[in-house]
Amino acid sequence: MASKRKIGFPKRKKQVSRVHAKMGKAPGTVSYLGTKEKTASKVFTTLYNSNNFEEEETTDIAHILDLKASDKTAWINVIGINDEAFIEALGTKFGLNPLVLEDAINTEQRPKIDEYDDYIFGVFRMLYLNQNDEIIGEHVALALMENTVLVFQEVEDDVFDGVRNRIQSKSGRIRSRGADYLFFALLDAIIDNYFLVLENINQRIELLEDEVYNDPKPQVAQNIQELKKEILKIRRWIFPVKELISRLIDSESSLITKDTKLFLRDAMDHTLEINESLQIYREMSMSLMEMYMSNMSNKMNEVMKVLTIMASIFIPLTFVAGVYGMNFDHMPELHMEHGYYYVWGLMIVLFIGMMVYFKRKDWL
Repeated sequence: MASKRKIGFPKRKKQVSRVHAKMGKAPGTVSYLGTKEKTASKVFTTLYNSNNFEEEETTDIAHILDLKASDKTAWINVIGINDEAFIEALGTKFGLNPLVLEDAINTEQRPKIDEYDDYIFGVFRMLYLNQNDEIIGEHVALALMENTVLVFQEVEDDVFDGVRNRIQSKSGRIRSRGADYLFFALLDAIIDNYFLVLENINQRIELLEDEVYNDPKPQVAQNIQELKKEILKIRRWIFPVKELISRLIDSESSLITKDTKLFLRDAMDHTLEINESLQIYREMSMSLMEMYMSNMSNKMNEVMKVLTIMASIFIPLTFVAGVYGMNFDHMPELHMEHGYYYVWGLMIVLFIGMMVYFKRKDWL
């Protein structure tokens, strides 16, 4: 039985459409379309090889370019993408196409992979659970270059702590491999957290199933509808990832080695499993409403059944009472000494007889 803890999505606030903010601007215009309050970007850099690693926080673009030029692997993590001027300046120095920078800070951008001559750019949706077990979706963009992976994030919270720990502790193979493996490790961390999201959805479905069977209140129907909408939204973010990983495996770019493609195939298997599970949960969420309507109909039928039985019992009793309630002087039974008790006896016999009949028919 699933736990009764609070599971679900944060309550959605009514949002003003951000489409108008982009309309009329030239393609490639670096314009943030998210909802986060504007703050200065922070850049955390990690420079490592098989023997050592260095970490620092800096916004000095010239220094960041020096890290890119190093023979070590550089992970440049930009936190905060609403500082448009800084993002444009950094991207220009790194030689990123203006269209890439536009997608990097467009939080409504659908997951995608674009290949250029000297870098590969990807946009994904990073999903994770907050402290209240609510699913949070954040925009993240990655650019794979020679010896460098450039990451753009909306907020500092992410799913990359495992990758950081492996780099710091020198565990696994990440320190002995290049930027393409780091790119894969970051993608793999994003994909692995999709499993946690699906587990959360599964728990919500189990809770709703219990409510549908045990106490199908009108609020349950609203919760089911909200769940369906959330699953469709998550599917929009997760479903394309399978195709994007496939494109990376088939890529002829020299930035991705043959060894790394083997690991990408493992990530491909994970995305297939995730999409299959997501499709199952989508169908289950749709059937929940049918179950709810069916249970409500059954509940209504039970009520109508009881009312019909009660009406069937009292119809003959009402008939008897109506006959002997008529104001006629020459009704023989009116002058019987014990007529009143005979009528009561007849009504009681009718009542008991009908109850026995309904019981034998399993209607009670």
